[in-house]
Amino acid sequence: MATKPHIRELLAESACEHNQPKKTACNAPIPGATTGGCAFEGAQIALFPFADAAHLVHGPITCLGASWETRATPTSWPARDLTQVGLTTDTCLNDVVFGGEEKLAVAIDQTITRYHPQALFVYATCVTALIGDDIDKACREAAARHGIPCVPVHAPGFVGSKNLGSRLGGEAILTHLIGTLEPEVTTPFDINLIGEYNVTGDMWQYSPLLEELGIRILSTLSGDGRIAAIRTAHRAKLNVIVCAKSLVSITRKMQDKYGIPWISLSFYGQRDTSAGLLAIADALGDPALIERTQALVAREEAKLGEQLAPYRELFAGKKAVLNTGGNKTWSIAAALQDLGIEVVATAVRKATEDDRAKAREYLGEHGVLMMDPGAEQAKLIDEKGAHILLAGGRSLYTAIKKGIAFIDVNQEKKISYGAYAGLLNLAEDLRHALESPVFSLAGRRAPWNR
Repeated sequence: MATKPHIRELLAESACEHNQPKKTACNAPIPGATTGGCAFEGAQIALFPFADAAHLVHGPITCLGASWETRATPTSWPARDLTQVGLTTDTCLNDVVFGGEEKLAVAIDQTITRYHPQALFVYATCVTALIGDDIDKACREAAARHGIPCVPVHAPGFVGSKNLGSRLGGEAILTHLIGTLEPEVTTPFDINLIGEYNVTGDMWQYSPLLEELGIRILSTLSGDGRIAAIRTAHRAKLNVIVCAKSLVSITRKMQDKYGIPWISLSFYGQRDTSAGLLAIADALGDPALIERTQALVAREEAKLGEQLAPYRELFAGKKAVLNTGGNKTWSIAAALQDLGIEVVATAVRKATEDDRAKAREYLGEHGVLMMDPGAEQAKLIDEKGAHILLAGGRSLYTAIKKGIAFIDVNQEKKISYGAYAGLLNLAEDLRHALESPVFSLAGRRAPWNR
Protein backbone atom coordinates (compact mmCIF):
# COMPACT_ATOMS: atom_id res chain seq x y z
CA MET A 1 0.00 0.00 0.00
CA ALA A 2 1.40 3.39 -1.02
CA THR A 3 1.76 6.03 1.70
CA LYS A 4 2.43 9.13 -0.36
CA PRO A 5 0.90 12.15 1.39
CA HIS A 6 -1.56 14.33 -0.49
CA ILE A 7 0.22 17.63 -1.02
CA ARG A 8 -2.98 19.57 -1.69
CA GLU A 9 -4.40 18.51 1.67
CA LEU A 10 -1.24 19.59 3.48
CA LEU A 11 -1.36 23.01 1.84
CA ALA A 12 -4.95 23.52 3.05
CA GLU A 13 -4.31 23.22 6.79
CA SER A 14 -7.43 23.87 8.83
CA ALA A 15 -5.42 24.47 12.02
CA CYS A 16 -3.66 27.46 10.44
CA GLU A 17 -5.54 30.68 11.09
CA HIS A 18 -4.14 32.16 7.88
CA ASN A 19 -5.53 29.36 5.72
CA GLN A 20 -8.59 30.62 3.86
CA PRO A 21 -10.60 29.34 0.91
CA LYS A 22 -9.44 30.62 -2.48
CA LYS A 23 -6.21 31.89 -0.99
CA THR A 24 -2.71 30.63 -1.73
CA ALA A 25 -1.49 28.51 1.19
CA CYS A 26 1.52 29.54 3.25
CA ASN A 27 3.78 26.84 1.78
CA ALA A 28 2.36 26.64 -1.75
CA PRO A 29 5.22 25.95 -4.19
CA ILE A 30 6.23 28.77 -6.52
CA PRO A 31 7.76 27.58 -9.82
CA GLY A 32 11.47 28.29 -9.91
CA ALA A 33 11.65 29.52 -6.30
CA THR A 34 14.21 27.10 -4.86
CA THR A 35 16.22 29.68 -2.92
CA GLY A 36 16.12 28.95 0.77
CA GLY A 37 15.89 25.17 0.58
CA CYS A 38 13.71 22.54 -1.07
CA ALA A 39 11.23 20.06 0.41
CA PHE A 40 13.87 17.32 0.68
CA GLU A 41 16.06 19.55 2.82
CA GLY A 42 13.08 20.47 5.00
CA ALA A 43 12.26 16.79 5.61
CA GLN A 44 15.85 16.10 6.62
CA ILE A 45 15.83 19.08 9.00
CA ALA A 46 12.73 17.67 10.70
CA LEU A 47 13.98 14.07 10.98
CA PHE A 48 17.77 14.19 11.08
CA PRO A 49 18.11 14.82 14.84
CA PHE A 50 16.98 11.22 15.47
CA ALA A 51 20.53 10.03 16.13
CA ASP A 52 19.54 6.39 16.71
CA ALA A 53 18.01 6.12 13.23
CA ALA A 54 19.84 5.71 9.93
CA HIS A 55 19.01 8.26 7.22
CA LEU A 56 19.38 6.89 3.69
CA VAL A 57 19.01 9.33 0.80
CA HIS A 58 17.80 7.60 -2.35
CA GLY A 59 19.16 9.93 -4.99
CA PRO A 60 22.33 11.48 -6.45
CA ILE A 61 25.14 12.05 -4.00
CA THR A 62 24.81 15.82 -4.44
CA CYS A 63 21.40 15.73 -2.70
CA LEU A 64 23.06 14.37 0.42
CA GLY A 65 26.11 16.58 0.10
CA ALA A 66 24.07 19.78 -0.14
CA SER A 67 21.99 19.11 2.98
CA TRP A 68 24.16 17.03 5.32
CA GLU A 69 25.55 18.64 8.50
CA THR A 70 24.09 22.06 7.73
CA ARG A 71 23.14 22.63 11.38
CA ALA A 72 24.37 21.50 14.78
CA THR A 73 21.72 19.29 16.42
CA PRO A 74 23.57 17.68 19.34
CA THR A 75 22.34 14.48 20.94
CA SER A 76 22.85 12.68 24.24
CA TRP A 77 22.41 9.29 22.54
CA PRO A 78 25.12 7.16 24.19
CA ALA A 79 25.85 5.03 21.14
CA ARG A 80 27.10 6.19 17.77
CA ASP A 81 25.37 9.28 16.36
CA LEU A 82 24.22 7.98 12.99
CA THR A 83 23.55 11.47 11.65
CA GLN A 84 27.32 11.77 11.40
CA VAL A 85 27.29 9.00 8.77
CA GLY A 86 26.24 10.23 5.33
CA LEU A 87 24.26 7.46 3.58
CA THR A 88 23.11 7.60 -0.03
CA THR A 89 22.37 5.21 -2.89
CA ASP A 90 24.30 7.56 -5.22
CA THR A 91 21.80 7.26 -8.06
CA CYS A 92 23.53 7.43 -11.43
CA LEU A 93 22.57 7.38 -15.12
CA ASN A 94 22.17 3.60 -15.24
CA ASP A 95 19.71 3.76 -12.35
CA VAL A 96 17.70 6.40 -14.17
CA VAL A 97 17.47 4.19 -17.25
CA PHE A 98 16.94 0.79 -15.60
CA GLY A 99 15.47 1.80 -12.22
CA GLY A 100 17.11 2.07 -8.81
CA GLU A 101 14.90 -0.17 -6.64
CA GLU A 102 17.31 -3.12 -6.61
CA LYS A 103 20.15 -0.80 -5.66
CA LEU A 104 18.00 0.69 -2.90
CA ALA A 105 17.19 -2.75 -1.46
CA VAL A 106 20.89 -3.62 -1.30
CA ALA A 107 21.70 -0.27 0.34
CA ILE A 108 18.99 -0.78 2.96
CA ASP A 109 20.28 -4.25 3.84
CA GLN A 110 23.87 -3.02 4.09
CA THR A 111 22.89 -0.05 6.25
CA ILE A 112 20.85 -2.06 8.75
CA THR A 113 23.38 -4.89 8.94
CA ARG A 114 26.32 -2.58 9.51
CA TYR A 115 24.88 0.15 11.75
CA HIS A 116 22.00 -1.60 13.60
CA PRO A 117 19.73 1.47 13.77
CA GLN A 118 16.49 1.62 15.73
CA ALA A 119 14.75 2.70 12.52
CA LEU A 120 15.59 3.60 8.95
CA PHE A 121 14.37 6.66 7.04
CA VAL A 122 14.51 6.41 3.25
CA TYR A 123 14.24 9.79 1.50
CA ALA A 124 12.95 10.13 -2.05
CA THR A 125 14.61 12.87 -4.10
CA CYS A 126 13.70 14.58 -7.36
CA VAL A 127 15.44 12.02 -9.56
CA THR A 128 14.12 8.86 -7.90
CA ALA A 129 10.61 10.30 -7.59
CA LEU A 130 10.58 11.18 -11.28
CA ILE A 131 11.70 7.72 -12.43
CA GLY A 132 9.06 6.15 -10.18
CA ASP A 133 11.12 4.04 -7.77
CA ASP A 134 8.75 2.47 -5.25
CA ILE A 135 10.34 3.31 -1.89
CA ASP A 136 7.17 2.20 -0.07
CA LYS A 137 7.64 -1.34 -1.30
CA ALA A 138 11.36 -1.30 -0.54
CA CYS A 139 10.72 -0.12 3.03
CA ARG A 140 7.87 -2.56 3.62
CA GLU A 141 9.93 -5.55 2.49
CA ALA A 142 12.99 -4.38 4.45
CA ALA A 143 10.93 -3.98 7.63
CA ALA A 144 9.74 -7.57 7.25
CA ARG A 145 13.30 -8.83 6.70
CA HIS A 146 14.97 -6.94 9.54
CA GLY A 147 12.21 -6.37 12.09
CA ILE A 148 12.71 -2.61 12.53
CA PRO A 149 10.62 0.32 11.27
CA CYS A 150 11.61 1.41 7.78
CA VAL A 151 10.01 4.76 6.97
CA PRO A 152 9.58 6.10 3.41
CA VAL A 153 9.82 9.89 3.30
CA HIS A 154 8.08 11.33 0.23
CA ALA A 155 9.58 14.81 0.04
CA PRO A 156 11.35 15.21 -3.31
CA GLY A 157 12.62 18.74 -3.76
CA PHE A 158 10.32 19.69 -6.60
CA VAL A 159 7.10 19.43 -4.55
CA GLY A 160 7.73 22.70 -2.72
CA SER A 161 9.59 24.64 -0.07
CA LYS A 162 11.66 23.65 2.93
CA ASN A 163 8.68 24.52 5.12
CA LEU A 164 6.48 22.01 3.27
CA GLY A 165 9.25 19.42 3.46
CA SER A 166 9.29 19.66 7.26
CA ARG A 167 5.55 19.03 7.22
CA LEU A 168 6.06 15.99 4.96
CA GLY A 169 8.64 14.65 7.40
CA GLY A 170 6.08 14.99 10.17
CA GLU A 171 3.53 13.10 8.06
CA ALA A 172 5.99 10.21 7.69
CA ILE A 173 6.43 10.04 11.47
CA LEU A 174 2.68 10.14 12.08
CA THR A 175 1.95 7.47 9.48
CA HIS A 176 4.68 4.97 10.31
CA LEU A 177 5.89 5.48 13.91
CA ILE A 178 3.50 7.24 16.29
CA GLY A 179 1.17 4.78 17.98
CA THR A 180 3.24 1.67 17.22
CA LEU A 181 4.62 1.19 20.75
CA GLU A 182 3.31 1.63 24.29
CA PRO A 183 5.38 3.47 26.93
CA GLU A 184 6.51 1.51 29.96
CA VAL A 185 5.03 4.15 32.28
CA THR A 186 2.99 7.31 31.89
CA THR A 187 2.61 10.39 34.08
CA PRO A 188 -0.10 13.08 34.30
CA PHE A 189 2.38 15.60 32.93
CA ASP A 190 3.74 13.86 29.81
CA ILE A 191 4.29 16.20 26.86
CA ASN A 192 5.67 15.96 23.32
CA LEU A 193 7.90 18.70 21.95
CA ILE A 194 7.09 19.17 18.26
CA GLY A 195 9.39 21.19 16.00
CA GLU A 196 12.18 21.44 18.59
CA TYR A 197 15.36 20.33 16.80
CA ASN A 198 17.77 21.16 19.64
CA VAL A 199 19.88 23.36 17.36
CA THR A 200 23.09 24.16 19.29
CA GLY A 201 21.42 22.64 22.36
CA ASP A 202 18.45 25.02 22.65
CA MET A 203 16.24 22.32 24.19
CA TRP A 204 18.79 21.62 26.91
CA GLN A 205 18.41 25.21 28.13
CA TYR A 206 14.81 24.74 29.25
CA SER A 207 14.32 20.97 29.64
CA PRO A 208 15.87 21.06 33.17
CA LEU A 209 13.22 23.63 34.12
CA LEU A 210 10.45 21.32 32.90
CA GLU A 211 12.03 18.44 34.79
CA GLU A 212 12.18 20.53 37.98
CA LEU A 213 8.46 21.22 37.60
CA GLY A 214 7.70 17.52 37.21
CA ILE A 215 6.82 17.80 33.52
CA ARG A 216 8.17 14.85 31.55
CA ILE A 217 9.18 15.16 27.91
CA LEU A 218 7.75 11.90 26.61
CA SER A 219 9.10 12.40 23.08
CA THR A 220 10.45 15.03 20.75
CA LEU A 221 10.16 15.63 17.05
CA SER A 222 12.99 15.51 16.87
CA GLY A 223 15.73 17.26 18.88
CA ASP A 224 17.74 14.75 20.94
CA GLY A 225 14.93 12.36 19.99
CA ARG A 226 14.66 8.57 20.24
CA ILE A 227 12.74 6.32 17.89
CA ALA A 228 11.27 4.28 20.75
CA ALA A 229 10.02 7.48 22.39
CA ILE A 230 8.36 8.97 19.30
CA ARG A 231 6.54 5.67 18.77
CA THR A 232 4.86 6.22 22.16
CA ALA A 233 3.95 9.87 21.49
CA HIS A 234 0.23 9.05 21.27
CA ARG A 235 0.13 8.69 25.08
CA ALA A 236 1.19 12.27 25.85
CA LYS A 237 -1.20 14.64 27.59
CA LEU A 238 -0.13 17.67 25.54
CA ASN A 239 1.65 18.51 22.29
CA VAL A 240 3.85 21.61 22.42
CA ILE A 241 4.87 23.18 19.11
CA VAL A 242 8.14 25.00 19.72
CA CYS A 243 8.35 27.80 17.15
CA ALA A 244 8.17 25.56 14.04
CA LYS A 245 4.54 26.08 12.97
CA SER A 246 5.24 24.03 9.82
CA LEU A 247 4.38 20.95 11.90
CA VAL A 248 0.92 22.15 12.89
CA SER A 249 -0.62 19.40 10.73
CA ILE A 250 0.76 16.62 12.90
CA THR A 251 -0.53 18.19 16.12
CA ARG A 252 -3.96 18.78 14.62
CA LYS A 253 -4.16 15.19 13.37
CA MET A 254 -2.98 13.81 16.73
CA GLN A 255 -5.72 15.81 18.41
CA ASP A 256 -8.28 14.31 16.02
CA LYS A 257 -6.94 10.75 16.35
CA TYR A 258 -5.74 10.56 19.96
CA GLY A 259 -7.46 13.50 21.65
CA ILE A 260 -4.19 15.25 22.51
CA PRO A 261 -4.56 19.05 22.77
CA TRP A 262 -1.77 21.28 21.49
CA ILE A 263 -0.30 24.72 22.07
CA SER A 264 2.33 26.75 20.22
CA LEU A 265 5.04 28.80 21.94
CA SER A 266 8.63 30.00 21.86
CA PHE A 267 11.55 29.62 24.27
CA TYR A 268 13.55 32.61 22.98
CA GLY A 269 13.90 35.56 25.32
CA GLN A 270 12.70 36.14 28.86
CA ARG A 271 9.09 37.05 28.09
CA ASP A 272 8.44 34.13 25.75
CA THR A 273 10.23 31.59 27.95
CA SER A 274 8.19 32.60 30.98
CA ALA A 275 4.98 32.70 28.97
CA GLY A 276 5.80 29.30 27.46
CA LEU A 277 6.35 27.60 30.81
CA LEU A 278 3.14 29.09 32.19
CA ALA A 279 1.21 28.09 29.05
CA ILE A 280 2.30 24.46 29.42
CA ALA A 281 1.31 24.38 33.09
CA ASP A 282 -2.02 26.02 32.31
CA ALA A 283 -2.74 23.58 29.48
CA LEU A 284 -2.00 20.60 31.72
CA GLY A 285 -4.52 22.08 34.14
CA ASP A 286 -3.11 21.11 37.53
CA PRO A 287 -3.39 23.91 40.15
CA ALA A 288 -0.34 22.75 42.08
CA LEU A 289 1.72 22.63 38.88
CA ILE A 290 0.59 26.14 37.93
CA GLU A 291 1.62 27.41 41.36
CA ARG A 292 5.03 25.73 41.11
CA THR A 293 5.54 27.18 37.65
CA GLN A 294 4.69 30.71 38.78
CA ALA A 295 7.22 30.40 41.58
CA LEU A 296 9.90 29.07 39.25
CA VAL A 297 9.28 31.85 36.71
CA ALA A 298 9.50 34.52 39.41
CA ARG A 299 12.76 33.03 40.69
CA GLU A 300 14.37 32.77 37.25
CA GLU A 301 13.28 36.25 36.16
CA ALA A 302 14.66 37.81 39.34
CA LYS A 303 17.99 36.05 38.88
CA LEU A 304 18.14 36.93 35.20
CA GLY A 305 17.25 40.56 35.89
CA GLU A 306 20.32 40.95 38.10
CA GLN A 307 22.57 39.23 35.55
CA LEU A 308 21.30 41.32 32.63
CA ALA A 309 21.39 44.72 34.36
CA PRO A 310 24.87 45.72 33.11
CA TYR A 311 24.07 44.51 29.61
CA ARG A 312 20.85 46.51 29.38
CA GLU A 313 22.79 49.62 30.38
CA LEU A 314 25.26 48.96 27.56
CA PHE A 315 22.52 48.25 25.01
CA ALA A 316 20.44 51.36 25.77
CA GLY A 317 19.66 53.20 22.53
CA LYS A 318 21.06 50.45 20.28
CA LYS A 319 19.20 49.43 17.13
CA ALA A 320 19.37 46.13 15.25
CA VAL A 321 18.46 44.75 11.83
CA LEU A 322 17.56 41.04 11.78
CA ASN A 323 17.91 38.98 8.59
CA THR A 324 17.03 35.35 9.19
CA GLY A 325 14.12 33.06 8.35
CA GLY A 326 11.07 31.22 9.66
CA ASN A 327 10.16 31.65 13.32
CA LYS A 328 13.48 33.37 14.06
CA THR A 329 12.13 36.49 12.34
CA TRP A 330 10.16 37.18 15.51
CA SER A 331 11.58 34.90 18.24
CA ILE A 332 15.08 36.40 18.10
CA ALA A 333 13.52 39.85 17.74
CA ALA A 334 11.70 39.22 21.03
CA ALA A 335 14.95 38.21 22.72
CA LEU A 336 16.69 41.35 21.46
CA GLN A 337 13.86 43.52 22.79
CA ASP A 338 14.16 41.81 26.17
CA LEU A 339 17.75 43.07 26.24
CA GLY A 340 16.69 46.64 25.52
CA ILE A 341 17.67 46.67 21.84
CA GLU A 342 15.25 48.15 19.31
CA VAL A 343 14.67 45.88 16.31
CA VAL A 344 14.03 48.25 13.41
CA ALA A 345 13.71 45.62 10.66
CA THR A 346 13.41 41.87 10.22
CA ALA A 347 13.39 39.69 7.11
CA VAL A 348 10.15 37.77 6.44
CA ARG A 349 10.70 36.43 2.92
CA LYS A 350 11.15 32.85 4.19
CA ALA A 351 8.46 33.17 6.86
CA THR A 352 4.90 31.84 6.91
CA GLU A 353 1.92 34.16 7.28
CA ASP A 354 1.79 33.27 10.97
CA ASP A 355 5.46 34.21 11.41
CA ARG A 356 4.89 37.50 9.58
CA ALA A 357 1.93 38.35 11.79
CA LYS A 358 4.00 37.71 14.91
CA ALA A 359 6.90 39.75 13.50
CA ARG A 360 4.55 42.67 12.97
CA GLU A 361 3.22 42.25 16.51
CA TYR A 362 6.70 42.36 18.04
CA LEU A 363 8.16 45.14 15.85
CA GLY A 364 5.09 47.36 15.92
CA GLU A 365 3.79 49.56 13.14
CA HIS A 366 7.10 51.35 12.58
CA GLY A 367 9.24 48.20 12.22
CA VAL A 368 10.10 47.14 8.67
CA LEU A 369 9.29 43.61 7.47
CA MET A 370 11.81 42.99 4.69
CA MET A 371 10.56 40.92 1.73
CA ASP A 372 13.84 41.34 -0.17
CA PRO A 373 16.47 41.56 2.57
CA GLY A 374 19.41 41.27 0.20
CA ALA A 375 18.42 44.54 -1.43
CA GLU A 376 16.89 46.26 1.61
CA GLN A 377 19.14 45.63 4.59
CA ALA A 378 22.04 47.88 3.59
CA LYS A 379 19.69 50.79 2.89
CA LEU A 380 17.80 50.27 6.16
CA ILE A 381 21.03 50.21 8.17
CA ASP A 382 21.71 53.74 6.95
CA GLU A 383 18.12 54.99 7.21
CA LYS A 384 17.44 53.61 10.69
CA GLY A 385 20.90 54.19 12.13
CA ALA A 386 21.33 50.51 13.08
CA HIS A 387 24.28 49.52 15.25
CA ILE A 388 24.28 45.77 14.62
CA LEU A 389 23.18 43.27 11.98
CA LEU A 390 22.13 39.76 13.04
CA ALA A 391 21.95 37.40 10.07
CA GLY A 392 23.55 34.47 8.27
CA GLY A 393 27.19 34.40 7.27
CA ARG A 394 26.53 35.79 3.80
CA SER A 395 25.44 39.12 5.30
CA LEU A 396 28.73 39.62 7.13
CA TYR A 397 30.04 41.63 4.18
CA THR A 398 27.13 44.06 4.43
CA ALA A 399 28.00 44.72 8.08
CA ILE A 400 31.68 45.24 7.20
CA LYS A 401 30.82 47.66 4.40
CA LYS A 402 28.57 49.64 6.71
CA GLY A 403 31.02 49.50 9.61
CA ILE A 404 28.55 48.04 12.11
CA ALA A 405 28.71 45.01 14.39
CA PHE A 406 27.60 41.56 13.22
CA ILE A 407 26.43 38.28 14.79
CA ASP A 408 25.66 35.04 12.93
CA VAL A 409 22.30 33.81 14.25
CA ASN A 410 21.48 31.27 11.55
CA GLN A 411 21.68 27.49 11.88
CA GLU A 412 25.48 27.58 11.64
CA LYS A 413 25.80 29.35 15.00
CA LYS A 414 27.80 27.54 17.65
CA ILE A 415 26.08 28.59 20.88
CA SER A 416 22.49 28.41 22.11
CA TYR A 417 20.35 31.50 22.57
CA GLY A 418 17.37 29.55 23.94
CA ALA A 419 15.53 30.22 27.23
CA TYR A 420 16.91 32.20 30.19
CA ALA A 421 20.51 30.95 30.05
CA GLY A 422 20.57 31.37 26.28
CA LEU A 423 19.51 35.01 26.62
CA LEU A 424 22.63 35.56 28.69
CA ASN A 425 24.68 33.93 25.91
CA LEU A 426 23.10 36.27 23.38
CA ALA A 427 23.78 39.30 25.59
CA GLU A 428 27.44 38.35 25.92
CA ASP A 429 27.83 37.82 22.16
CA LEU A 430 26.17 41.17 21.51
CA ARG A 431 28.53 42.87 23.95
CA HIS A 432 31.57 41.37 22.27
CA ALA A 433 30.32 42.37 18.82
CA LEU A 434 29.37 45.93 19.75
CA GLU A 435 32.64 46.56 21.61
CA SER A 436 34.87 44.96 18.99
CA PRO A 437 36.72 47.46 16.76
CA VAL A 438 37.13 44.94 13.95
CA PHE A 439 33.89 45.81 12.13
CA SER A 440 34.64 49.53 11.89
CA LEU A 441 38.28 48.91 10.99
CA ALA A 442 37.77 46.14 8.44
CA GLY A 443 35.62 48.30 6.18
CA ARG A 444 38.03 51.23 6.04
CA ARG A 445 39.77 52.08 2.83
CA ALA A 446 43.52 51.73 2.67
CA PRO A 447 45.34 55.02 3.38
CA TRP A 448 46.52 55.32 -0.23
CA ASN A 449 42.95 55.01 -1.52
CA ARG A 450 41.40 57.69 0.70
